[in-house]
Amino acid sequence: IAENYKWDLTPLCKNDDEFYQKLNLLDDYLKQFKKYEGKLNNKKDIWDFLQLSKRFDEEIEPVLLYAHLKGDEILSENSRVEMGEKVENIFSKFSAETSFASSELHDLSNELLDDIIKDKKFKDYDRTFEEIKKEKKHKLSKKEEKLIAGMSFLGGFSSNMEKLSDVDMDFGKIQDSKGKGYPLNHAKYGVYMRDKDRILRKNTMTKLNGEYGKYINIFANNYLSDVKADCYFAKVRNYPSALEASLFHEEVSKKVYDTLIESVHKNFDVLFDYFKLKQKQMGLKDFYIYDVSANIEQKNSKRYTYSEAIELVKEAVAPLGEEYVSLIQRAKDERWIDVYPNKDKRSGAYQTGIYGFHPYVLSNFEGDLDSVFTLAHELGHAMHSYFSDKNQPREKSDYTIFLAEIASTTNEMLLLNCLLRKAKSKQEKISLFNKLFEEIKSTLFRQTMFAEFEQWVHDSYEKGESLTKDKLCDCYFNLNKKYFGKIKLIPEIKYEWARIPHFFSAFYVYKYATGIICALNFVNKILSEGESGVKDYFKFLTAGSSDTPINILKNSGCDLESDKPFNYTFDYLRNILKEWEKLN
Repeated sequence: IAENYKWDLTPLCKNDDEFYQKLNLLDDYLKQFKKYEGKLNNKKDIWDFLQLSKRFDEEIEPVLLYAHLKGDEILSENSRVEMGEKVENIFSKFSAETSFASSELHDLSNELLDDIIKDKKFKDYDRTFEEIKKEKKHKLSKKEEKLIAGMSFLGGFSSNMEKLSDVDMDFGKIQDSKGKGYPLNHAKYGVYMRDKDRILRKNTMTKLNGEYGKYINIFANNYLSDVKADCYFAKVRNYPSALEASLFHEEVSKKVYDTLIESVHKNFDVLFDYFKLKQKQMGLKDFYIYDVSANIEQKNSKRYTYSEAIELVKEAVAPLGEEYVSLIQRAKDERWIDVYPNKDKRSGAYQTGIYGFHPYVLSNFEGDLDSVFTLAHELGHAMHSYFSDKNQPREKSDYTIFLAEIASTTNEMLLLNCLLRKAKSKQEKISLFNKLFEEIKSTLFRQTMFAEFEQWVHDSYEKGESLTKDKLCDCYFNLNKKYFGKIKLIPEIKYEWARIPHFFSAFYVYKYATGIICALNFVNKILSEGESGVKDYFKFLTAGSSDTPINILKNSGCDLESDKPFNYTFDYLRNILKEWEKLN
């Protein structure tokens, strides 16, 4: 793969030698931090400690990111694995040795905390100390915090799943209706599931999920170990549940989580009507779960080069202004993106970054329309990070995960609207309507189903119920029945939960669903109101963590504590279905 299609990591570290040189700086910083142990009880020492922390972040964050990105380029290469383990071991020790800071800051009196919050010198840290004040009842003793800080090895459950799924498992080949063989892997799974050949789709879903079934004991044991850790730490920190611990840190009420699930349940008819329309469009007498993602174009789908994909994304986001468009071009020209799939490269796609550096995007670009949408999605994340960093101090630049899936999905919805405007035929429009509802199925309904699954798993454990691989599989199968209505399922779908990496970031997935609801509301305002809609969207895009996520959304015109955005979303989808029906 040519260099211009690989990300350029030299801004972080010129090479591996520089990486190891910079990593050694940790020892010097450890000595400096230790000088403050027992002294974080007055504003002067607290201020000096914060400035030392800032310098430390500036030095070490590029090193950590370099190791992470190098490792994801080739998951199986020993030198990169060792690099990641070296970082983890040293940083685990560092976190344990400096854990006194969190304990001491949480031991401060409310009077001193209020004084710091009001002090203009600490204005970049006011949100930090507001959080400390709220978290005090969930903090443990200095000794206990030190013990917990050294438990980074518990992240190994996610790594276990990733190594087994992405490196060790071999899915072999599958056949289409004509007996032609195709290699099966994670990158190809989505491509085959959208193919017009029904036998290929069936074999793809059956084979890949069936392979997970062969290893379901280890996948179940590994996941349940992660769940137990979530529940344990929630309990020792005095949270009512693992779910509420997660929501507390996101500053989101449980009402938002519950309202999402209730709204989706009330509006299953939108999804079921889509399935009926799609079945009719495809001319099928019965409709299976392996049919729901199929493309419905009568001819072969258009292919895109990487350069064409970038140009299309730029055209789609043009309503957001010249600076936004120019940044998409910079991402290509300055090699922010690792573009193509490669042997033992991490599957999927993501965006990551650190303050003071441009964002980085991992993709596995295949050249189909879905690859273009994935590119738009990850570049939405990148723009959110860029504008937050540009407009906020380091201490307020890192937006919460609750907000993380909004900008990415807004980019996707702008792309969809752009393609609908350019569509020249009835069949193109039908194809794009199907693309929209495939996104709605995957992002709004399916991610909410995932949210129900992980809530059930955590709740069951917290109630003292025994959990087994069979119970996990039965729960997941029954949720598929509820969410997919009369669609026919295959037995292997019960193993699908085992291949969802996001379950190792507990209670992450529901944010995809709230994200698309916000995105549809933002896109409506951007396209219908023009400048004022764009202005409101940039209030969100530039806010970082300068306020609570719910307030940031409210100030940008999207209040998730009201029914309005939910109602708009489902009304909009029903109107699209009516338009689709008129084309038949």
